[in-house]
Amino acid sequence: MQTRWNPFAVSNGAVALGPLMAREFDQLFRDLSLRPDSRELVPPADIYETAEGITLQVDLPGHDPKAIEVKVENDTLTLRSERKTERSDKDGARRLERSFGVYARTFVVPRTVDASKVEARYDNGVLTLTLPRREESRPRVVEVKVNS
Repeated sequence: MQTRWNPFAVSNGAVALGPLMAREFDQLFRDLSLRPDSRELVPPADIYETAEGITLQVDLPGHDPKAIEVKVENDTLTLRSERKTERSDKDGARRLERSFGVYARTFVVPRTVDASKVEARYDNGVLTLTLPRREESRPRVVEVKVNS
């Protein structure tokens, strides 16, 4: 009878990942959240649009608010921040799942937005960007006059 060799099998047939293999799998899944063209992490964002403008909410937990850079240039809004690790890899860590490094995200800003009035607020790990509409692009209510 032939037995198929399984490099991950423990004596009872269960699969176990050693520390090196587990670390490689963790890195593989961490890399899936990276931009394909760089090593920058892409933070998740929600975008809301109203008559007054656009609101972006970006998750940046653990970031120093003073180190968050928001730049509006032409029709592009770019945000960039770095989350630094508090400990070194040699501090006896048993498992490291949180991501550290440079986070960056770029958004195309519609021409209806007044880029000179963009506001940024950071609260509880969420960066909220408010992009107001230009006055001339806001919807207007036109009064209907009735001839008597």
